[in-house]
Amino acid sequence: MNNEWLTAYVLHRRPYRETSYIVDFFTLEEGRVSAVAKGVKNSKSDKKSLLQPFQALRLQLSGKSELKNLRHVESTAPSIILPGTTLFCAMYVNELCNRIMPIGLASDLVFEAYQDALASLSEQGDVEITLRQFEFAILDEMGLLPDFTLDVEYELPVEVSRQYNFQAEAGFVVIPEDALHLKGFPGEALLDLAQGEFTPLSKRVAKVLCRDLLRPLIGDKPLKSRELFSRMAPKR
Repeated sequence: MNNEWLTAYVLHRRPYRETSYIVDFFTLEEGRVSAVAKGVKNSKSDKKSLLQPFQALRLQLSGKSELKNLRHVESTAPSIILPGTTLFCAMYVNELCNRIMPIGLASDLVFEAYQDALASLSEQGDVEITLRQFEFAILDEMGLLPDFTLDVEYELPVEVSRQYNFQAEAGFVVIPEDALHLKGFPGEALLDLAQGEFTPLSKRVAKVLCRDLLRPLIGDKPLKSRELFSRMAPKR
């Protein structure tokens, strides 16, 4: 038995046998962990009502295998209510965590970014900035966030007025002045991102970069949150 209390959020839950759930948690202390919540599926217990996404929890688990048993769970704050687009964004954040974060990898960086993302979404902040900041945190933890300030080929600082290509697993490389017909990423936007500044230009650049950098981590299976958002988005 383990008496340690974990700080956690529910990422996903799915039915298990007739009366139970398997719940994927994201915890501060142990990273992503899955556990069986026994006998709660058809009950009206407090435990079942707490096993919802975007609810701050603390919990105790038991078991030596990768799939734990949920012993105790309690809330530590009111549930976060997210309407409309912010709900889809939060579902995307949860899905990224579940698809990318390895089992058992604790990350203060990503957990703090996760909490910041939920808080920003609940406060109706700029969803593009919120998502990019969270994506940056995951990429940083996975060692894939590039240095926005460095031309890796010449080991020179990125210049505001130049254009840059991005080379996977390497970084940004300046486009020669005699090849300016090639479109790249503006140095101005890269330097803004290095400072955490999201202008209209740097937001567009960040979106393209994050989509490309996350693709190998996510894999070929489509994200359900993206599919759901596409179906629910108003047609024009």
